[in-house]
Amino acid sequence: MKFYIYTLGCKVNTYESNVMRDLLLNEGYQEIVNKEEDADIVIVNTCSVTNIADKKSIKMVHQMRKNHPNAILIVAGCMTQNKKEQIGLDADIILGNRFKSKIIEYIKDFKQNKKQIYAIEEMNKVKFEPMILNNFQGTRAFVKIQDGCNNFCSYCIIPYVRGNVRSKELTSVLEEVEQLVKEGKKEIVLTGIHTGNYGRDLGISLSYLLKKLVTIENLKRIRISSIEITELDDEFMELLKNEKIIVDHMHIPLQSGSDKILKLMNRKYDKAYFIDKLEQIRQIRENISITTDVIVGFPNETLEDFLECIDTIKQCHFTKIHVFPYSKREGTKAASMDGQIDTNTKKERVKKLLELSEELEKEYMEKFVGQIVEVLPEVEKNGFLIGHTGNYLQLKYKGDKKDL
Repeated sequence: MKFYIYTLGCKVNTYESNVMRDLLLNEGYQEIVNKEEDADIVIVNTCSVTNIADKKSIKMVHQMRKNHPNAILIVAGCMTQNKKEQIGLDADIILGNRFKSKIIEYIKDFKQNKKQIYAIEEMNKVKFEPMILNNFQGTRAFVKIQDGCNNFCSYCIIPYVRGNVRSKELTSVLEEVEQLVKEGKKEIVLTGIHTGNYGRDLGISLSYLLKKLVTIENLKRIRISSIEITELDDEFMELLKNEKIIVDHMHIPLQSGSDKILKLMNRKYDKAYFIDKLEQIRQIRENISITTDVIVGFPNETLEDFLECIDTIKQCHFTKIHVFPYSKREGTKAASMDGQIDTNTKKERVKKLLELSEELEKEYMEKFVGQIVEVLPEVEKNGFLIGHTGNYLQLKYKGDKKDL
């Protein structure tokens, strides 16, 4: 039987889609890559980070049902979790953010009973759902170590649809990484919804995990998908200073460079704290690449607030900015705030920040012109190997597939 998976949203969603993909492949199913090709099973892994994301998810579900009327249609993820009370989808299996690892059992159940399966559970007190990927291509592998978030930023629905912070057991993480290294993986990317909060429920910390990981023989790189500025404690900074296996790249969300907007967002820092912490990092790693996320057009963001944000970004010397126009998310505090910003203003501000991001990225890359850098190849294409340096510069060079 053939299957197709369509994924919306974040890297964690991508990871979980790949887990379902692995389970189907291991069961003997055949994956197709063209959504127009006939499939026996179709999975839509949805996103609900904004109202627009909901609409995109629902549109894709309808499209998949139309294109694959005889397929077993599975809808999973944050949109189903968030809309569980009013969802009325023409789907055979509806899953929330738990039990994706049981996808094979649900498929077998539906085949046998031909009855719609509705499996959505409240996420506020669930345990970490163990997931392991084992069909990675290239030299990099992802390990999901954490799920959930307790921050409750005023614009974000994620704590409600992903639940409380919960972590993979330490021994399980270490065993998974050791196995991946034995299989030839050189770089491990630690990922989660709030990765820096790893271990809080276990009585340990991300730094404690890193201290264990750096001792694994033949592991070349450890990369953290994203971390909050408030989680860079002294223990982490000491590791950054002494363990070169931790790469020269960090993704640290700023979200706004205006103190007024940061407070409205319910972020846990001000711009002075953020700038000071980045200065501390660069005293340890002078040429580290630091990328970030910024939301523009948040309710009550004036032109002065936006200009303050630009000034803060310049002081931070980011390598790249991922820019998002604020989008209402029903069920969050920000959605009911006065001072909503019009669409055209948000578009203009996005454009200005993207232009600034391009300038910063070019400025950073030019530092390395003429230097020799180490690249771990990830894919081969037309006689070239493509991979990233530790500081996340993408390079393309002549090479052979056998070097992957």
